Amino acid sequence: MRISGGNLKGRKVPDKKLNLRPTTNRAKQGLFNILRNRMDWTQCTALDLFSGTGSMAYELSSNGCIQVTAVDISSANCNFIRTNAKQFNITNLVIVRSDALSFLRSHSEPYDVIIADPPYDYTHFGVIPELVFQRNLLKENGWLIIEHSRRTSFKDAPFFSEQRNYGEVHFSFFCKENTLKEEAPS
Repeated sequence: MRISGGNLKGRKVPDKKLNLRPTTNRAKQGLFNILRNRMDWTQCTALDLFSGTGSMAYELSSNGCIQVTAVDISSANCNFIRTNAKQFNITNLVIVRSDALSFLRSHSEPYDVIIADPPYDYTHFGVIPELVFQRNLLKENGWLIIEHSRRTSFKDAPFFSEQRNYGEVHFSFFCKENTLKEEAPS
């Protein structure tokens, strides 16, 4: 697992056995190529839900986000992220040990980008975008990206914008303004 861009590009994230399914390097690189064209990283605040190894949080920080919040329910995962952040000299990362849905229900600060990477067998996928938009947790022009398998589809969900696939990894993009959906011809 490597960081694909920014000031930490090429740095290897230690391969500790945490019994997780980290996002593949190919999928992460594809996602961040898209986001680099849509985000002004120097003004960006980000939330990494179901942070796991912290791979997405490191990537967000490396690309220049002014603040990144990593949320994971596991104390072992939070400690792993904290150790790596210290090793990478990342100072703009806040690590929160919490259930992701509880965090969304209790939090009120909006973000420019929210990335959620729950386990593929997670039974509450649909609750994530509901809470993000009900609680107004995205800034204007902000993006919610949910990683999932092909068994999950958000194509009919409110605020859904597009889906990108990288092998077994699927990313669904949501935004307040559905700027990417093609308008039907008149």
